[in-house]
Amino acid sequence: MSTPAPPGHPGRPAPGAPCPCGWGEPFEDCCGRYLAGADAPTAEALMRSRYTAFALGDVAHLLRTWDPATRPRELELDPQVRWRRLVVVATSGGGPFDDTGTVAFEAHHRREGRRGVQVEDSRFARSAGRWVYVGPDADRLA
Repeated sequence: MSTPAPPGHPGRPAPGAPCPCGWGEPFEDCCGRYLAGADAPTAEALMRSRYTAFALGDVAHLLRTWDPATRPRELELDPQVRWRRLVVVATSGGGPFDDTGTVAFEAHHRREGRRGVQVEDSRFARSAGRWVYVGPDADRLA
């Protein structure tokens, strides 16, 4: 269901390789299933799959899991950015029986040899029974 990685992005991990999200599971048992089209059961699982999609260059997954009300028409990833590590700082709501949730995270990266970190409190909501990314919590942007 996902498209090939754009130039400059690594593509899918080898079978049995750890998932880029850092959860500790093999990619295919972790975010791989969500990138393949399965619904994430929680907001955190969706956020981790979106981080993995950024790391692997899977634009189709990012757009598919973005709330249509806030989703851009197109999304172009920077091929110079290498996502290195995800730290989930906190979650609020976003469970199997919730309709909304927030996931605070730090996404560490490198670009042209320089380290960087994206800090965000991401908002998620259920749409037609599926978790979707709404956007950053504007009151808590770092």
